[in-house]
Amino acid sequence: MDKLRLKFAKTGRAVYISHLDLMRTMQRVFSRAGMALKYSEGFNPHAKISIILPLSVGTASLCEYMDFALEGEYDLKMLPERLGPYMPEGIAALEAYPAPCKGAELRWLRLEGLLRGGRDAAFYTGFFAKSPILVEHRAKRGVRTDDIAPAIRSARFTDVENGVRAELVLHAQEPTVSPELMMAALGENGPAYFRFTRLEAYKEDMTPFR
Repeated sequence: MDKLRLKFAKTGRAVYISHLDLMRTMQRVFSRAGMALKYSEGFNPHAKISIILPLSVGTASLCEYMDFALEGEYDLKMLPERLGPYMPEGIAALEAYPAPCKGAELRWLRLEGLLRGGRDAAFYTGFFAKSPILVEHRAKRGVRTDDIAPAIRSARFTDVENGVRAELVLHAQEPTVSPELMMAALGENGPAYFRFTRLEAYKEDMTPFR
């Protein structure tokens, strides 16, 4: 079975699992569940699995996606239940199905977060309503400065008892804008602590990604 997709959640203690460790974990989960992943050919074969938009360490998600291929035929509706007993704490398989589109079609992410030890909601709202929003960051070819304003579809901030709640919709690929990049743009006005969770993923036209 080729071109399959697994939707899964990564929360709790699992947010501290790195991308490479998560890839190894998933391979072990499939093996222990008695489901053989397909491997590439050649001198250095590797399992045919790839995670779309890997998370930063410390970020939680309710909408992670992994593309994979299996040897043999399986009931995909039962796959999450079959994998469940072998998943580590904080990782949960939600749904498995034939991949209906390429991973590159995932363009927007809706996120929710909490900011502490910084400015109030009114300041953040005003800051991210302006244009341009310039931020210096490290890229593959060195340090560069980009305007991230066009890639922020919406940014809502609300004062709550323990800080400021942030509700964001950000462009996820080409260009990529992460909550970390937004916080970096704040400079000395940034929060001392922040934590975000991915809630939903969309295509370019804001229809749900699957």
